[in-house]
Amino acid sequence: MLSSLTPPAACVILGPNHTGLGSPCSLMVEGEWETPLGSISLNAPLARLLIEHSKYLKEDPRAHLYEHSIEVQLPLLQAILGSDISLVPITLAPGDDLMYKDIAQALATGIKACGQKVLLIASSDMTHYEPQADAEKKDREAIRAILDLDAAALSEKIERLDISMCGAGPTAAVLIAAKHLGARHGKLVGYQTSGDTTGDISSVVGYAGVIIQ
Repeated sequence: MLSSLTPPAACVILGPNHTGLGSPCSLMVEGEWETPLGSISLNAPLARLLIEHSKYLKEDPRAHLYEHSIEVQLPLLQAILGSDISLVPITLAPGDDLMYKDIAQALATGIKACGQKVLLIASSDMTHYEPQADAEKKDREAIRAILDLDAAALSEKIERLDISMCGAGPTAAVLIAAKHLGARHGKLVGYQTSGDTTGDISSVVGYAGVIIQ
């Protein structure tokens, strides 16, 4: 998926908060994140723009201390896009539609104002720990809403079908922000489950890659 993208100046990655630490909508402003492939600088000017335009986003490094949902994306970005990119990491605890719409508007406004090419990423697994056939059926419904850029439909399907997609909120915020920024459609570039690798299809986790343009 990333190999098809033009390297941006900055990346904003939204992921779920699995630990419960820090503010519900936590953003880091200054410093670097280190991986085995080197370090990535945080984009302080863009981070401050996002905080300025949102009543929910707060600077709070605590939420990022033990959280994995953003850092797992970084080696992929470094390997394919290089280490010259800068980063704004955002973790979101579960919230309501008003929160996601506020953050989405802040993302769109801040990205327009920063004067840089910015890549928005939502980090999430799909269905967790269900038989492969059930996971694939549920995930197809969630993916259809994502491809339609329909955050409301995604939320409705997750609730109605009990889809255990951990990054549903970050995904909804990115979908809304992308539409504000002119995106019109999504493209599914890959879907697999852990069972495709392990051979155990009795309890799998689903993974999907979607490009929003």
